[in-house]
Amino acid sequence: MSATKDYGRLFNFSAGPAVMPVSVLERMRDELLCLPGVGSSILEISHRSKAFDAILDRTIDDLKQLLGIPAGYSVLFLQGGSRLQFSMVPMNLLRDSGRTAQYVITGTWGKSALVEAVKEGKTEVLWDGKGGNYSQLPRWSDVKVSPEAAYLHVTSNETIQGIQFHDDPTGVAAPVVSDMSSDFLSRPVDVSQYGLIYACAQKNAGPAGVTVVIIRDDLLARGAESMPGYLLYRNHAEGKSCYNTPPTFAIYAMGLIVRWLLDDIGGLGKMAEANRSKAALLYDAIDRFPAFYQGHAEKSVRSMMNVTFRLPNEELEGAFLSEAKKAGCTDLKGHRSVGGIRASIYNAMPREGVETLASLMTSFAERHG
Repeated sequence: MSATKDYGRLFNFSAGPAVMPVSVLERMRDELLCLPGVGSSILEISHRSKAFDAILDRTIDDLKQLLGIPAGYSVLFLQGGSRLQFSMVPMNLLRDSGRTAQYVITGTWGKSALVEAVKEGKTEVLWDGKGGNYSQLPRWSDVKVSPEAAYLHVTSNETIQGIQFHDDPTGVAAPVVSDMSSDFLSRPVDVSQYGLIYACAQKNAGPAGVTVVIIRDDLLARGAESMPGYLLYRNHAEGKSCYNTPPTFAIYAMGLIVRWLLDDIGGLGKMAEANRSKAALLYDAIDRFPAFYQGHAEKSVRSMMNVTFRLPNEELEGAFLSEAKKAGCTDLKGHRSVGGIRASIYNAMPREGVETLASLMTSFAERHG
């Protein structure tokens, strides 16, 4: 019997906070009252304690192993989600630099990042997918980045539009900054091609409350001392993510998920294979009924994390959501800004859940198409 049935859990297709591995939830449950050998809950221990130091160190070391983070990068655990990073990135890397920050706008979150950047200095949009309703992505070779740019900002996966870069930029002269919030830890990444990666945890890496920043050490020197202390990356690096009280529980949970990816899954290569296989089930259903299901993304840039599509009309979409709920599939309604259906199939979504949804898509189209 599946863990979903064992616990009465439904198949949670929420875009975030999102599904977490059952084995991780079980361990969190078992250790919540008292961490082994510590005598207190993770919710109670000091962030200055040896016990938390060990959790923090282990999480950083495991992340470096999982992602293959090379020497010369710092791993920071911050708060405020990607919304705060939309501001912190230009505050640290653009403000008073005399340079231009260049942006590739591929959807809602890229646009939101740009809104904050223009407050801090000169910006330039190198590519904007608005003309195609954010259903396309550029080829990296077509993104002409200035070597004098403060940085190039990209969004690796747009959750609302359901489009994703499936490869890393290579050989970009300016530091590449990537918002990887919604596909972080879902696939291998060549960290050496980036100056800064940031990701809020609540998609693939744990509960809401912690944001990971992986930053090349030379970039820590940027940012004026006149800035508020919390907003300077180097303060967090020098304070080992304890410049203020960090989100201790969320870091602990992320550490467990990283170990799950290493030990149970076998690394990010294996995770990517599983994610591609799950996504193919849904995209195959869309492609079998092209007159009934209209996928938003062009096929070559379809997201492995967020599958977005429309039905012929809103009445049918409502009926589909009702049947999905009866089948145990929840949180499938598209983002309020675009409507339709969105199935978020992050790392911890069991294949059984995707198979259930794909089966429903097939039967529903056969009955109503």
